[in-house]
Amino acid sequence: MIRLQAFKYELMPNSDAVRKMRCDAGARRFVYNKALALQVGRREAGLKRLSYVDLCKLLTGWRGSRETPWLADSPVHTLQQGLKDLDRAYVNFFNKRAAFPQFKKRGVSDSFRYPDPKQIKLDQANGRIFLPKLGWLRYRNSRPLLGAVRNVTVSLSAGRWFVSIQTQREVEQPVPQATSAVGIDVGIARFATLSDGSYLAPLNSFITHEQRLVRYQRRMSRKVKFSSNWRKAKARIQRIHARIGNARRDYLHKASHAISKSHAMVCVEALQVRNMSRSATGTVDQPGTNVRAKAGLNKAILDQGWGEFRRQLEYKLEWNGGWLITVPPQYTSQTCPCCGHVSSDNRKTQPKFLCVECGYEGHADVVGAINVLARGHRVAACGEPVQSGRSMKQEPAEVSTQNIA
Repeated sequence: MIRLQAFKYELMPNSDAVRKMRCDAGARRFVYNKALALQVGRREAGLKRLSYVDLCKLLTGWRGSRETPWLADSPVHTLQQGLKDLDRAYVNFFNKRAAFPQFKKRGVSDSFRYPDPKQIKLDQANGRIFLPKLGWLRYRNSRPLLGAVRNVTVSLSAGRWFVSIQTQREVEQPVPQATSAVGIDVGIARFATLSDGSYLAPLNSFITHEQRLVRYQRRMSRKVKFSSNWRKAKARIQRIHARIGNARRDYLHKASHAISKSHAMVCVEALQVRNMSRSATGTVDQPGTNVRAKAGLNKAILDQGWGEFRRQLEYKLEWNGGWLITVPPQYTSQTCPCCGHVSSDNRKTQPKFLCVECGYEGHADVVGAINVLARGHRVAACGEPVQSGRSMKQEPAEVSTQNIA
């Protein structure tokens, strides 16, 4: 099978390379915003959206124009990739996978991509990489790179430049070493509870650094905007945010790696995190209720990284020959795994589950994980999503993990 994998390293550029990379990132951002403004104008006028090919033809004129001659100093492929990203954003919007494309701001997700591997040279022995119009750049060779280079993305994060190298290589079809199946119920009090009774405690990376972040944000608000001290304070805040994100990603990678190695089939809930973390502020005419409590809940939900955890589980299980199954999340913590009775009275408190029909008792998160596993077995057996609801009679579910070898 063909495996695509990205390897990310920190660059160690000199001042001239940093200036050039900032110019390339700015040129890519300018082209993206200019094309987006053109598309928005055509949409308001009722005209058809320009395709990627049409935008590339316009890009040729922008590079040769007297108004923007500096665009010619950046590689044309990186600018074309900016237009391709815009076209993909429109496709995601029309397919209801994302919101309408937004204009990019300076200093927020600055990056550019080289799609042609023939223009890229890699010297792993000496820890350096050659990029068009940038020359040789040193990088921290933290781990060996496997496979043939397909494309390279250069990005800026908290004042540090990184290079992400996507590779392609052929590997043997993986065979899972583990044979067990497990269901996972994610939450806030417990990050992930497994159907075998074990659980992972939450990291709460943002909450750990929240007070320090508030303190430095207050200091920045008291400085003159765009002054030298203001920029220093902003850089300090960016470093805190980078530390929060790095700690969260490290935790999710370790958790997903351990689960994908230990189980051949993993069942998780298909949670709509965007809907769950939606603001409760409301409008002026219809203000929301319990806004402060809902804001704290939203912050705790987003701090867990459930979506990223599910994404990592999916590709790591695939690499190990495993299988990820998503099931509907409705009433998983209110359904008795013994008799199948569904009622909100079964869970009157957050941690305790007590079936009012048969008297089955257990931890609510463990019960939810058991029900997730049972639904996963039904999805695997029937080949279709499990329909769940209060009006539907629930059949007794198997509570123990089963081998699938």
